[in-house]
Amino acid sequence: YHVIRARYASDMSEAEFALIAPLLPPARRRGRKPTHPQSILNALFYMIRCACPWRYLPKDFPPFTTVQNRFYAWRDSGVWEQIVAVLVMEAREAEGRQAAPTAVVVDSQSVKTTEAGGPRGFDAGKKVKGRKRHLAVDTLGLPIECQITVASTQDRDALAPLLKAVRRKSPWVKMSFVDGGSHGDAAQRPAFDASRTAVPVVKRAGPEINSLVVM
Repeated sequence: YHVIRARYASDMSEAEFALIAPLLPPARRRGRKPTHPQSILNALFYMIRCACPWRYLPKDFPPFTTVQNRFYAWRDSGVWEQIVAVLVMEAREAEGRQAAPTAVVVDSQSVKTTEAGGPRGFDAGKKVKGRKRHLAVDTLGLPIECQITVASTQDRDALAPLLKAVRRKSPWVKMSFVDGGSHGDAAQRPAFDASRTAVPVVKRAGPEINSLVVM
């Protein structure tokens, strides 16, 4: 049993690591001694909290190239999605809810990016040049699905792909609450066809449900 002692406030506890350890790929049997995955995760959490570049990782973490390669490998193999799904179920059950949600809330956020940060667009409504996060969360605010587009993408255009992915991950969802940016048959009908969920538009006065979508 390998114990890693905390060095930074962002480090995982042993109990936290135990929750996700079964989801991580087993270490390779050949070659040099593998880096413990908890050290990789601690390095990644440090970067998230401090917003530092790869090369600025403190030297008491594994080499940044090791951390970087493991991060991309886990991303490409779907490990991160599995971890999020398991933690969401654990958190929901801890709150006395069913593990799988039956409703999600959809919203988006445009964020600025640098010129070297990959594709980007201009959100005329928010006056932001960069990318947009399209999020579906459960009623506790826990993440179910996140998709990234250029900031110029309209919410109504991103809705159907987002809810299609929600259905693939959590087929028990029956209701997807959206805001006024996704109002109208041009957005709601494709979203319903993609997810087979009702798509109510939430307004200040309360939810208004398009009968075409709920039928």
